[in-house]
This record gives sequence, C-alpha cells and structure tokens, in this order.
Amino acid sequence: MPPAPQAPQSEGPALELLVHGVGGATPQEMLVDPRTVRVTGDATAALYRRPGDIDAEAHPERYRDRPIPEAYCWSNLTSGNGSRALWLLLLPFMVINLAHWMRPAATRRPRAIRLYGVLVRLVALSLTILLTAAVCEVALDLTAWQCAGVAECSDQRSWLGFLSAAQGGWWSQPGRRLALAALAPTALVVLLWYLSNRTWSAYESQRPLTGTDPDDDAPPPGSGSDAAPVVRPALGRPGFWYGRRLVARLRAAHTAAGFLTVTAFVTGAATRRDRSVAGPVPEVFGLLIGAALVAGALVVLAVVCRRGRSERRLDNRIDRALVTYLPATTLVLLVLAALHAAWSRPGWVSAGALPGDVMFRVVTLAQGALVVLLAVVALDLYRRSPEPRTVMRGLGGPAVAMLACALGGVMTGGVAQRVADWLDGPGSPGMGRSALIEGPPVLLSWQASVIPVLLVLLVIPVLVLGLRTYRAARRLEPLIDAEYAPERPDPARTRQIARIRATAALTDSASGMLGLLSGATLLLGAGAVGGAWASGQVPGLAMDGSSPFVESVAEAAQSTGSWLIGFGFLVFVACGRRAYRDAAARRTIGILWDVGTFWPRAAHPFAPPCYAERAVPDLASRMSGWTARTRGRLVISGHSQGSVLAASAVWQLPAETRGRVALLTYGSPIERLYGRWFPAYFGPVQLHGLHRSVHCWRNLWRATDPIGGEVRLGEESGPEVDRGPLKDPLVYGRTPEHPLPEPVLGHSDYQADPVFAEERAALLERLVPVLPHQAGQSGRAVREVPEGLPETAE
Repeated sequence: MPPAPQAPQSEGPALELLVHGVGGATPQEMLVDPRTVRVTGDATAALYRRPGDIDAEAHPERYRDRPIPEAYCWSNLTSGNGSRALWLLLLPFMVINLAHWMRPAATRRPRAIRLYGVLVRLVALSLTILLTAAVCEVALDLTAWQCAGVAECSDQRSWLGFLSAAQGGWWSQPGRRLALAALAPTALVVLLWYLSNRTWSAYESQRPLTGTDPDDDAPPPGSGSDAAPVVRPALGRPGFWYGRRLVARLRAAHTAAGFLTVTAFVTGAATRRDRSVAGPVPEVFGLLIGAALVAGALVVLAVVCRRGRSERRLDNRIDRALVTYLPATTLVLLVLAALHAAWSRPGWVSAGALPGDVMFRVVTLAQGALVVLLAVVALDLYRRSPEPRTVMRGLGGPAVAMLACALGGVMTGGVAQRVADWLDGPGSPGMGRSALIEGPPVLLSWQASVIPVLLVLLVIPVLVLGLRTYRAARRLEPLIDAEYAPERPDPARTRQIARIRATAALTDSASGMLGLLSGATLLLGAGAVGGAWASGQVPGLAMDGSSPFVESVAEAAQSTGSWLIGFGFLVFVACGRRAYRDAAARRTIGILWDVGTFWPRAAHPFAPPCYAERAVPDLASRMSGWTARTRGRLVISGHSQGSVLAASAVWQLPAETRGRVALLTYGSPIERLYGRWFPAYFGPVQLHGLHRSVHCWRNLWRATDPIGGEVRLGEESGPEVDRGPLKDPLVYGRTPEHPLPEPVLGHSDYQADPVFAEERAALLERLVPVLPHQAGQSGRAVREVPEGLPETAE
C-alpha cells in the first residue's frame, strides 16, 4: 500500500496553551512574569500573554526556537469570595449528578442506559423533595404548628407572639399560621430556581463555534477512503457541553416538585380537619386541591422520566410551554392551598405534630428502592461490557447515589434536630420528659442515631488501611535507597519519601472505602426506617424496658448523633468557606469539588454550576481559531484538572485542527480518577481514540502524586504516551549544586523538572511537518467516525 500523502508543512509559529489545574493559578504564576496582558475573555475566564508576546504572530522569526506561551485562567469559575461556600449546602445535588456520569460502559444496550438515567433522575427528584420537606418541617411543623400552639414555647420566643394560640389574634388559628410559615420553603424553592437559571447564563450558556462539527465523518485531507475508524466518545458530540433543553425541563420539574411538597404540608392538616369536624369550609375544596396535587405529581414524574440528554446535535430548543406553565401552575395551586388553610375554622387547635413522618418514610424507602434498582441495572451493564479498571465492578454510580441520599438525610435531619432542640429549651424533643413540643418526625431521630454506629463500624477499615499504608511505606524504603543510591543514606529522608509515596497510593483505595460506607449506610438506613415504623418512638423511648445497658446506649446514640449532625454541618460549611478563600486548602479538597462540577447538570438542575460548559468551548474556540488563522502548531499543556479540560476541548475540534495539535498532560487524573470512575466517557476505548486522533500526546506522572497517574495505553495505540514515574524529589540530599534540601513536589511544579521542557520540545519537533496521523505502523491514515455507541441518547 502506498504511503499516505503528506500535508503541507506548517507555515506559522508554535503556541503553547497552558491550562492550570486544581486550586487555580494566576496568569503571573503560569507565565512566570509579573506583567501580563489579557488577550481575550472576561473576569471569570480569560487568555493571557506577556506584554512582549502580544504581537508574536506578526514576528514568527522571534519564536523559531521556542513556542509562544499563552495561559488560560479559569480559577474564578470554581473559586471566589466566601459567599460561594453556600454552594456546599447543595452538595447532595452535586453528588447525585455525579452518579449519572458513572455508569459502566456498554454497547448496544440503549434501553438499559435510558433506564439508568431515569433512575438517577428520580433519585435526584427525591432529594429536592427531601430538602423542601425538611424546611417545611422546621417552618410549618416545629415552629408554626408545635411551638406557636404551646403557650410555654411561644412565650419564650417573643418573635412568635403574634402567632401564639394563647394570644387569640387573627394569626392564631393553625391554618393561618401554616399559610404564613409556608413562605419560608416557598422562598427556598424560588431561590434555587433563580440560582439555577442565573448560573446557567453565567457559566453554561457558551455555544460551540458555528461551522465546527466534530462529528464530521469525512477523513482528514489526503487520508483516502480506506481510512481506519477512530472511536469518538460522547465528549466530542456537538451537544455534550450544551444541555440547555434538559436543564430547563428539569428546572421546571424540580421547582414544581418543591411547590407541590409545600402544598402537601399546608393543605394536609386543613383537609383532615374538614373531614373530621363539620365546619364552615366545604370538604370538597380540600379534595379538589388533593386531586390537583396528585395530578401535578404525575406530570412532574412524566417530565423527569420522559427525556434525557440530546448530545448528537446542538439542541437549542426550549419547551417554553412546559418551562413556563408547570412551575406557575403549581405555584397557583400552592396559593390556593394557603387560602384554603387560612379559611376561618373556629375551635381548631394544633396538637401533637403534623404527619410529616409519613412523607419522610416514603421518601427514604423510595430512595433505597431506587438505589437498589440502579445497582441491578449497573451490574447488568458491566456484565455486558466488563472493564477491569472500572471501580466496584460498575457499582460506583449506585454507591455515589447512596452517598447523596445519606448526605441529604444527614443535612435535613440535622437542621430539624437542632431547631427542635433550640425551640424546646432545656427539654429533649420526643423524649416526653419536660419536653414542650413533640419534636421532629421519629424517623429523623433514628437516622441521627445510626451515625455514631456508622462511625464505629468505619474505625476498623480505617485502621486496616492505615496499617497497610505503613507496611507499604516500609517496603518502599530499600527501593528508594536503591533508586537514589546516596553516599550517606539518611533514614529520616528515606522514610519521608516512602511515606509520601505510600500515602499517594491511598487514592486507589477510595473505591473500597466508598463501597463499605454506602453498603453500611443502606443497611443502617433500612434498620432506622424499620425501627421508626415498628416503635413509633425515638430510640431512647423505644428501648425502655430493655436492659439498662441497651437503654443507655440508645439514649447516647440519639443525643450524640443529633449533636454530631449539627457540629459536622458547621465544620463542613467552615471548611468549604476556607477552601474557597485559601489556595492551600483548595488544593487539598479541590479535586473532589472540581470533579463534581466538571460534569454538566444532567440529573439535578439545582446542582452547582458546571464550569466545563464554559471552559471547554473557550479552549476549543481558541485552538480552532488560532490554527485556522496562523496555520501554526499548537501544544495544549494541561496540569491536573486542566488536562481533563484540554482533552475534552481537543475532542470538540475538527479533524484537520487536531492534526496540528499536540497534547501534553502532567499530574493528570484522566485515567486514574476519570477512567476508573467514569468508564463510559474516559474508558480505554475513548483514551485510545483520543491518542490516535491528536498528532501526538505525552503524559508525565510521579509516584508521589496523589491525584495524577498513568494513562495506561499500550503500544497498540502507537507511540508511548506515559513517561514516568519522574524522580521526586529530584535530589536525595545536599549536593554542591543543591546545597539546600529539595522538596517533594507531589502534585505541583511539574515544570520544575527538566523532563518537562524536554518533552515539550519533543512534541513541537514531532509537529513539523504536519502529517496525517498514522494508525500504528500500517501506513493507513486515520478516518474519524462518530462513536457507534448509543450511550447517552436518552
């Protein structure tokens, strides 16, 4: 077979497009120059150059031996002022959105894939209902119904005086108190809708460049008609980074679900009153509202289940009738329910608690059942297309969905428990001893009580993991001495390097810990539901009559769990605020947040915004426009999470543009985290396709890096991608050239290693001349075709 014809040699300069990673970086740090100039972009994300490089394209003779450095800074998409820590309150929504993207890779299983997406979206809907119900529990039940209805409680709260039943005022009737208190959860739902709509406009509304269709079947110029196919993953589809239609539909459905939840709390007590006692309000009004409530719930379920993401084309349509009328209709229904509850009913007195316990039990049971069904579907998908590197044999998505439900239960239950303790003063809600109010639903107390048990159960695997890490570090010590061969070995220095390497390997054990945590949570949650349903009392009272030891353990678990929830909630928010303001803390936990907000909002519309829907079009537009204008070579250089953005942007490029692009990644989690946890999008097939589609790719990694790792592509994909592990530290001890001890760099400062400059220069050399990329050594040019997997066409 004759060799493929060569494309014309590159005529323009070379550009190195730098993309930073976790924790962010300033343009000055990335370009190693205190003076930088913004080339294009805004205060949120922009491209920067040194002042002397602004007109570099007009003077290519100055850059014959080096590329033009250009930095893309996107740190303001994920960090900023401390108020953004409030996004952490929506962590369960972000976690369930992750579960959507964690499904196993599968071929020719469209129905199972659609079912997986539907189940995740239903779990996400239950989290919205749970959050709204928790606010209803605090505002309507604990405050307006219980505390305002008891003189001893309302007298201690001056701000509740006008609602107090003892005052006998216009607001003293229970229905009117409920109608007024409904403003709190309604305001929350409106706020969530506003934030979702506002962040879409600010973060995710960037459309791909007009005229660039990355799903083009045409082979690269000069490749011939017998070109070998390259699999293009879902991330390269035109509509992947522009899910406007689905987000708008889900936003309308979740907003309506929130309003319907508030309606159920408001109208339930009034309808039961009208049924039990003949009064001035016709019973049929409550029945009509209840029927409308059921009809609205069915519509919401239909909207959530009917349509998933449309990625194979850029879908810019909006279902305006649905998006407008569904939330508006449910809001009108809520107003009618409030008017119905506020109707005068002489002699109506609030006693006990609202029957919110039934709603919390139904939601909890539904979540457990959905997670189990999700696990069955995930196992079936994995069995059809097993991949050894996939975490937990395909159960990563169900485990993360269970974690989202647990986080939602802990946060909502913690708020209810703490507010009840505060309103009750010295009493203990639900215990019957000097308690002024009945307290929150019994199920929430049982859920709080299992937290200390869960922590005790996790002590054993944590100790085992710590012992395993210690032994691994001890085994590494002689290997490190042999690697550096120091003239005078320093045991302390050797132990330090070994400990850091062993600790970095803990990242690969996260899946096992998550599996144990999710399994224990599912079993303990089922026990909590069973205990609450069987006893109808809080654990401290349910164990009355048993042995003194069991009684004391139950009471201790109940009180300790309640305080642990409140304390943990405050610590969580404080750590989140510090992570937003402190770069060092952000690097420590930033990878988890950056992974969570990398993915589009496909399951929950109220999740924190997806920064990649802004960053990926930015990078793809820059690479496509610059190469078309200059006909130059381009190396996109991505560190950490920036390497994932770089790879995603490369997939969005036309085939001709990718022939002028080289990819340099370092400290990259693209296989270690994304490939194992998101195999349908970063699995071996997708990474092999990425390697064959770009002109060349090199990946640098260290054994001391807890985030980055190998890409693990074999020789069948062509030239080797991985280079490592790089030596870290570069020097073992003090030398004449390095009189001070060198630090262990771990995940940072890859540019400080001489290997970085060497590999960058090698990539630029391989880009001259620009050739149609070869498929292995066969001499056959590569032709791109859309991926034949119906993975996300739901």
